[in-house]
Amino acid sequence: MLYYFLIMPSPFANAKKQIDAVVDILAEYYPDKSKFRKVIESIKTPQKVFKRNLSIRTDNGKAKKFMAFRSQHNDARGPFKGGIRFHSEVTEDEVKALSTWMSIKCAVVGIPYGGGKGGIIVDPQKLSESELEQLSKKYAEFIAPFVGPWKDVPAPDVYTNPQIMAWMLDEFQKIKGSHDPGMITGKPLAIGGSQGREDATARGSLYATREAAKLLKLDLKKATVAIQGFGNAGYFLAKLCPEILGAKVVAVSDSKGGIFSEEGLDIDKVLAHKKKTGSVNCFPKTKKISNEEILELEVDILFPAALEDVITKENASKIKAKILGEAANGPTTPEADEILYKKGVFVIPDFLCNAGGVTVSYFEWVQNLYNYYWELDTVHKRLETKMVKAFKSVVETAKKYKVNNRMGAYIVAVERVAEAMKLRGWV
Repeated sequence: MLYYFLIMPSPFANAKKQIDAVVDILAEYYPDKSKFRKVIESIKTPQKVFKRNLSIRTDNGKAKKFMAFRSQHNDARGPFKGGIRFHSEVTEDEVKALSTWMSIKCAVVGIPYGGGKGGIIVDPQKLSESELEQLSKKYAEFIAPFVGPWKDVPAPDVYTNPQIMAWMLDEFQKIKGSHDPGMITGKPLAIGGSQGREDATARGSLYATREAAKLLKLDLKKATVAIQGFGNAGYFLAKLCPEILGAKVVAVSDSKGGIFSEEGLDIDKVLAHKKKTGSVNCFPKTKKISNEEILELEVDILFPAALEDVITKENASKIKAKILGEAANGPTTPEADEILYKKGVFVIPDFLCNAGGVTVSYFEWVQNLYNYYWELDTVHKRLETKMVKAFKSVVETAKKYKVNNRMGAYIVAVERVAEAMKLRGWV
């Protein structure tokens, strides 16, 4: 049993390994190598990590505790920014990794934030609405001293949503004694949310994928798409694919399995089936497939849009897609990256591909600070501009240094974070 745990991939170890991979490339531009190494070691370590057991009173009157975390990685470029996930497999290691990747993501896409991430070890589907509200407000109370529009701006993540953000905002404002919607993003429109936030992660991923298809000269009208994950990002990827790419979605999956149809899927009907049955499984006139099989389908574009570490050295050689768009955080291990690069799979790394969410969260924050709100078309156009610019920067850097796209993105991001730290005199 001990051996099993030793060989399990660590998200935070992967994050540090990915940063280490670009050190030698960047080091040649820094005369003081010792100072540069100190910068890198600092970037590999979150500045602060908070954790606490949160206690709520369940509907049957009993007290129940849940472990909660908040990791603040690096705020050299601006306030910490990152989501809060409610999931039974949340770990401290995971939130540290995700906060590191958020610093990289914000730097890649060129928005003035550092990385943060939070989570609670809980299965939210086993809580009543009143219990979920209690837990959300307890979490807000826990992190209230450490967050704010100029400190750390939380947002939704896995199994959290605008309603949970609204509960948290309410608690924050009671504690702070002021009305400040910029304390949290991903809120409902009625209390300071932004137009275009709901589908932003998917829309940004599709803008980046469209640019990749142009480079590869891939005819998107004939392209097929598979999506692992059918949560917020996965659903909107599937829904918007025909509109933005003109491609056909032939497979989707959720935590209970997947479905495949060579003719393509009616996504609204698949969603209705999932709401009725609890899963996309057994959707009429489709072939049942596993979450492992969906990754290995013969499709043009593959979007892993679920959890991390699903593409490893064991299955990377079986990936047949031409474009791999990482809509999830950390779905590909460093070992798998090398295999995919040698195979010629065009990988759009997570902190570029799924940066649409944090970009529109940034837009929401800006609108909150000004108390002036944009039209939906303005949000879409500004998101597209940000994603295309970031995509070109990453691809050009990867080409310049003859490395894969993830390393190209890390070079762009680490250089920007290191420069901010250097200018501040932190090292």
